Amino acid sequence: MILNYEFHKNINTAKLPLIFIHGLFGSLSNLGMLARVFSETHKVIQLDVRNHGKSEHASEMNYAEMAQDVLETMDHLNIAKFNLVGHSMGGKIAMQLAAAVPERVEKLAVLDIAPYAYQQNHHDQIFKALLAVENANIASRSEAIAIMKQFIHEDMVIQFLLKSFNKGQWLFNVQSLYEHYPEILGWKTHSIFSKPALFLRGGNSPYVREQVQVDAIYTQFPNAEILEIQGAGHWLHAEKTEEVLHALRQYF
Repeated sequence: MILNYEFHKNINTAKLPLIFIHGLFGSLSNLGMLARVFSETHKVIQLDVRNHGKSEHASEMNYAEMAQDVLETMDHLNIAKFNLVGHSMGGKIAMQLAAAVPERVEKLAVLDIAPYAYQQNHHDQIFKALLAVENANIASRSEAIAIMKQFIHEDMVIQFLLKSFNKGQWLFNVQSLYEHYPEILGWKTHSIFSKPALFLRGGNSPYVREQVQVDAIYTQFPNAEILEIQGAGHWLHAEKTEEVLHALRQYF
């Protein structure tokens, strides 16, 4: 699948292109605060992954398929080698791709996720809210907000989700995401990527906290470096943008 993308063609650089991959319920704009800065020094590609944004909807939703989508999009753009930045689910897509075609990936940066099969459902109330809005056949954002507040109590999360609400419809494929949520939480790849890999974890986030998660990183990415962004949660790039940018600049 050729994904929807934005390609910032910086003709003044010989550096490898940087691909930014968003997380669950997101779109290519979600890592925009990072992509805009790097577009001054790199060629930058921002992607909508399948079932999100303006990319195609599909019944299949697993990391092998999603990584293949990114690869086909790079082939479409005639980009042979590249670096990757992925957040959460997007980080897992990036890890899957690096493991599948290590000859095409030089460096990998993963934001607040590990190559690990998570057990805890963090999104149950979000799915309830999305399905309630979808079933209500409403058109306005105010109506959507009123419904979502019955399930979600964080205004920031509601506003984040509403970025993908357009003319009474969710841009993401709610049903497919719901059906394949166990696969999104899961992890089946055990290939080793021996090139550099940077893992940024939020100091207040549970996603890269347990020793088993840290061990999983070093097992599959033996040359990984794990840095903690203090005071940040799971959306560390939005909460501590300057700190994340500083770490990524040093790395790339």
